Amino acid sequence: MTSVLDVLFASVPFPGHTTPLLPIARALTERGHRVRWCAGRRFAGQVEAAGAEFVALDEAIDLSRGTVDELFPERARVTGLAKLRFDMVSVFIDPVPAQVAALRRAHGERAADVVVHDVGFGGGGAFGALAGVPNVSVGVTPLMLAGPHTAPFGPGLQPGTGPLARLRNRALQALFDRVVLREVHARAVAVQRELGLPPVRGLSGVSRHLHLQNGLASLEHPRPDLPARVRFVGALLPPASSGDLPGWWGDVETADRPVVHVTQGTVADGDLEDLVLPALRALADEDVLVVASTGAHRPAHVPANARLASFLPYDRLLPRLSVMVTNGGFGGVQNALAHGVPLVVGGATEDKPEVAARVARAGVGIDLRTGRPKPEAIRDAVRRVLDVPSFRDRAAAMAAEYAAHDAPGTSADLIEGVVRRATSER
Repeated sequence: MTSVLDVLFASVPFPGHTTPLLPIARALTERGHRVRWCAGRRFAGQVEAAGAEFVALDEAIDLSRGTVDELFPERARVTGLAKLRFDMVSVFIDPVPAQVAALRRAHGERAADVVVHDVGFGGGGAFGALAGVPNVSVGVTPLMLAGPHTAPFGPGLQPGTGPLARLRNRALQALFDRVVLREVHARAVAVQRELGLPPVRGLSGVSRHLHLQNGLASLEHPRPDLPARVRFVGALLPPASSGDLPGWWGDVETADRPVVHVTQGTVADGDLEDLVLPALRALADEDVLVVASTGAHRPAHVPANARLASFLPYDRLLPRLSVMVTNGGFGGVQNALAHGVPLVVGGATEDKPEVAARVARAGVGIDLRTGRPKPEAIRDAVRRVLDVPSFRDRAAAMAAEYAAHDAPGTSADLIEGVVRRATSER
């Protein structure tokens, strides 16, 4: 019997970084553990619904108070790798000292036995090292851990196989570390120095104690050198939705043709011309029912075979889908595959090229290799996924793998184990 633990959660205040941790917090509170959670104010209700005590992050690092572009207006002036560097420094590295301060305050009020945080919350590992508290990272993106069997994280390159591919991967990783991301590494080292800590190796965010990776090893690129502390736990899915269904929902339930969902996620939905509107145009004359998430946008022209909503309940929608067209949000892709839904992916920002590359390699969908695909490319990809059985067969096989995992329960077991080991080593 494990004694009652005091678990301190922390997450970058974005949905994709916070939502996957909710089922872990719920599993721990249901076991009687005390959970506190440093999070953005917009997530207070979700945190408390999981049974945790909400602790507000300082406003200066509460990125839930606006979109990334609103909070960092200068971000709009950069693109490509420059935007990647900007995000890594401004969104993930510079907030680390304030994140550490927030965790220190919470720990000072009541000592924590373990810190659980998403990989983007760099203050989790830094605080753990300073306070002597074990930390557990949770992967909310594809695994960023560098190694010779994978290409550098970011551009969505396939890893390749054999000695020549490993040589290429090492050379590219050196190029990224020493040239492309040199300024990012330098800033990370400077922040660690400010905190009185030695430099961390790499930018993966993976804990030296335990890393819980959302998803399956079969979706990740092959990694024969994976450290034992990295554990794939299955799909960390959001709780069942309770919102109202759109008035046209009956069309989905009675559809006698394939249902295709189109989404740009919750972060990169500023311009629907990236994916949603081209997809609507691409599929307007196809014998499918298109169901699109549009956020706060209201397109002027809606094809007759399309239904739009700002929010859609995935637990109700996904079992009825034949294909999902997505920009590659990692959580949405996990959810789709857990329901056996094959994918068409067109994304170019954040980790989305890496998500798309893994979808293609696993045979569960098509990578459009651009964040602004042409309508004809979307149409051809959807047709191919509908017509070629291997995509749905592979997605169904992966869904069976997900179903064999108890992601929240396994995560809770492993967190309890980390604390037991840390206690025995004192």
